[in-house]
Amino acid sequence: MKSIISSIEIENRVIVAKYRRLMVGAKVVLVAKSSGRQLPETVTMVASRVPVGALRIRLPDAIEPGTYFLRAFNGHGEDAAQSADFEIG
Repeated sequence: MKSIISSIEIENRVIVAKYRRLMVGAKVVLVAKSSGRQLPETVTMVASRVPVGALRIRLPDAIEPGTYFLRAFNGHGEDAAQSADFEIG
């Protein structure tokens, strides 16, 4: 079964993303669409043993407006899921 990152919401510079089938230890990082650059200051880990949930990423002030997406990596560093593109204003 394929992992999914869905339902991206941004409020007060906090991203809340719902996920399914991401296992404990998966890393999720914000990626700038224009450059493909992963922003290491936004890395968060899935800590729940339940494969369905939500995660929160607080955006540092240095994150500029633009188009981004979230990418998840499993415990082996392999791509696990990617969100749809979204705008940070």
